[in-house]
Amino acid sequence: MITTVEQHLLKQQRSVSDATGTFSWLLNGITLATKMVEAKIRMGALSDSLGAYGAVNVQGEHQQKLDVFANEALLHTLGLRDSVAALVSEEDELPMMMNLDPERGKYIVIFDPLDGSSNIDVNVNVGTIFSIHKRVVSDKDDIEESILQPGYKQVAAGYVVYGPSTVLVYTAGSGVHGFTLDPRIGAYVLSNESMKMPEQGPYYSTNDANADTWPPVYREYLAMLRRGELGGKPYSARYIGSLVADFHRTLLKGGVFLYPPSTKSKKGKLRLMYEANPLAFIAEQAGGMAVNGPTRIMDLQPAHIHERTPFIVGSRREVEALQKALAEAE
Repeated sequence: MITTVEQHLLKQQRSVSDATGTFSWLLNGITLATKMVEAKIRMGALSDSLGAYGAVNVQGEHQQKLDVFANEALLHTLGLRDSVAALVSEEDELPMMMNLDPERGKYIVIFDPLDGSSNIDVNVNVGTIFSIHKRVVSDKDDIEESILQPGYKQVAAGYVVYGPSTVLVYTAGSGVHGFTLDPRIGAYVLSNESMKMPEQGPYYSTNDANADTWPPVYREYLAMLRRGELGGKPYSARYIGSLVADFHRTLLKGGVFLYPPSTKSKKGKLRLMYEANPLAFIAEQAGGMAVNGPTRIMDLQPAHIHERTPFIVGSRREVEALQKALAEAE
């Protein structure tokens, strides 16, 4: 018998004594939006969904038509859930306030609606990343306090890879679970339960064309992997350029993904709240690690919603080796 993501959530919900179903209904909004995005991607040029939209987002990046569609799909489906207090998107400068009633608006949803969209016109994997926090209820009831929480306070995180098959991976703090969209029934079906990242892997994933702009310790670390000094066998390079796709391979096969600081981006390039934090949560739940170099990603306190960070994530042995090299270089 199959197990759909909805059935899986209900099963997990039964183990929580005070569960009301609100959280499951919230995640249902995310899965619905990703099915809408998947259908649009699958049609490609036949639906006039490829190409530039003609606007620039808050990141200074040229929006693709599918960026806008994916963002609107998530805003629409999640906006209908009265448990959502605020929505934070990569595509929007400011959070969108929803149900500010503290008794009902219990969650903050933070997302990158379409990661890797520069690859969409050449039919390369793209994805959606999301992070969910519980609203902080205090005497001030400051919604900004609820939004700018460190990653270790996430209650759930996940991503969808739109590729040869469409795969949803999520964690709610009790392991990592993977689901594959079955187009015959229109449902995400459990395909990988209790996923574990290998303790060490055979691949490194990075845009090493930028290596000359990295700090010396990162260049030497990369050279060490290539020489096979970590485990006795030279590592192979695997890099897609869509964060979700590169992370998904690292989760399944092991190894390390690196986006170090550089002379051009001294504070890193990837966004902390809707890229690094959710993937760090998944990595740790699967037995891996995620750091900005010296510090655990999920311990970082964000100062603003579009904050950037260096990001190194992967198998425990590779990430520990990098941190050791950084400590020795001080």
